[in-house]
Amino acid sequence: MLAPIAIIAVAVAIYLIVHATVDSKHHTVSHHHSAHVSERHHRHKRHGHKPTVYVVKAGDTLGGIAVSTHIPLPRLEALNPNVSPNALQTGQRLRLRR
Repeated sequence: MLAPIAIIAVAVAIYLIVHATVDSKHHTVSHHHSAHVSERHHRHKRHGHKPTVYVVKAGDTLGGIAVSTHIPLPRLEALNPNVSPNALQTGQRLRLRR
């Protein structure tokens, strides 16, 4: 009877950790480099350029990368079939688009 409750509690905890990590990275970038990021963001929007590769940073998780790049986790996994979600390495390159 307690197992389903424990599973739900773990799922909620993971969601909150990933969400907090993504928010803290976003706020750090926006506060320290807002003019540069804003300019780069608008330049990419005008040309329709979207990144095709993501370089893994320390502390990244596949779920966190999926959230920050707005790419569903199953699609990210399908684009990177040889990548182990539990063994991401800093500097590793992940494909975001075909």
